[in-house]
Amino acid sequence: MFKCEFSEMNRIVVVLFIICSVKCSARGDIQIDANYPGGNIAVERIEGDHVYLHQEIRDTSTWWFYWNFRVRGAQNRQVTFHFTNKSVFDRQGPSISRDKGVSWSWLRMGVVKKTTFTYTFKEDEKDIRFAYSIPYQESDLQRFLAQHANNKNLEVKELCETRKGRSVEQIRVGNIKGNSVYQILLTCRHHSCESPASYVLEGMISAMLSESEDGAWFRENVEVLIVPFMDKDGVEKGDQGKNRKPHDHNRDYDAGLYPSVRALRKLVPLWSRGKVDVAIDIHSPYVRNNTLYLVGNRNSVIWKEQCAFSTILENIKNKALPYKASSNIPFGKSWNNENNYRQGCSCSGWTSTLEGMRLATTIEVPYGNAGDTAITQGNTREFGASLVSALRLYLGE
Repeated sequence: MFKCEFSEMNRIVVVLFIICSVKCSARGDIQIDANYPGGNIAVERIEGDHVYLHQEIRDTSTWWFYWNFRVRGAQNRQVTFHFTNKSVFDRQGPSISRDKGVSWSWLRMGVVKKTTFTYTFKEDEKDIRFAYSIPYQESDLQRFLAQHANNKNLEVKELCETRKGRSVEQIRVGNIKGNSVYQILLTCRHHSCESPASYVLEGMISAMLSESEDGAWFRENVEVLIVPFMDKDGVEKGDQGKNRKPHDHNRDYDAGLYPSVRALRKLVPLWSRGKVDVAIDIHSPYVRNNTLYLVGNRNSVIWKEQCAFSTILENIKNKALPYKASSNIPFGKSWNNENNYRQGCSCSGWTSTLEGMRLATTIEVPYGNAGDTAITQGNTREFGASLVSALRLYLGE
């Protein structure tokens, strides 16, 4: 009898051990990395379902907030991510991609508690990406350009190679035959982490190539030169890009440290035949800033033109993102002062000196919210179309 009871107990123990082993094996180890374009994270340690990590500042001279990482092997687990270098969430919380970075949505602030966020992985979520904002990489641009392959009003060439050997694109859109009435210069990603700006730029190109009245007018009257990634290396490496040592790309227009800045300064006077009408440099502001605004030029004549354009933009109907001219930051207000210019000449500072320039401006498009509206891939593109409508009215008047 004792022997029988002992054997029965052994069988129970063995069965429980097998069940436990299978369950533990099924859980596996969480794998976290940033080994893909735009990735940025440093994992400190993993303790069960708690991950401790921080954004890599790299060669940025100040604290910054961009991060982008991938999680694998966390199916059926609720995991809490602890950021150890301050709060790095915008007003919509983390963004998430379930299709390897093609489409993104917001988890919103409900998952955030101070410097952590928690996510429950479903059984089929084997490869999930999280990021501070909605990223935009070279692969996104290539997918977009493929939609307009063979369009006679679009031309893509190489501006230069970066320090790391990457190709920096230059795109011409509109009347590219050399007999346009107006010339516009558009630049983007001087600070590599400022990805919402790229979606706005994409929306502008789409509007210029569309069958709308705005598109037809642009293709007849305007040639647009576009550099979508001024800091291409930083974009693909997942750098912060802002305040890069010894200075970033947007403070390089007198020093000329970076190949893309040198190449642009050389190209523009030749391309424009000595006359650029409008130059817009698209950026994104500081963490949790939900205001969409223009940065006032210290040239009072150009500031007057910025005000005129702002009034037109504010009055464009059905804008996907809210904009008010009163939100602009004129020169001499807040951080927009002489101290800011002493850091080095910016893109808009340089373009404001070009012959024939009417409107040279920086526009700041928020990461998470514009007012009460959540930033998405769709509405930033739609806002780009609103900018095209405003430019048509501005130049037409």
